[in-house]
Amino acid sequence: MVDGDVLEKEYKERLEENIISYLADKLGCSLNDAMDIYYKGRLSDKINKGVYGIQYLDYKNLAEIFTNTEVHT
Repeated sequence: MVDGDVLEKEYKERLEENIISYLADKLGCSLNDAMDIYYKGRLSDKINKGVYGIQYLDYKNLAEIFTNTEVHT
């Protein structure tokens, strides 16, 4: 039997991977740069903490929110 906390952690890790990959494609940057951009943002902290259940939104929607509110190109 799998612990709910373990599942939640794995879900968030997969979500972050998907967001970072999507950001790299959208911004035309490397995965390392996208990771740096993502982890410096406020939204990543909210996802990690599960603020308002935000971590359950689709990764593409979260990436769009992220680019519209936190990425200044």
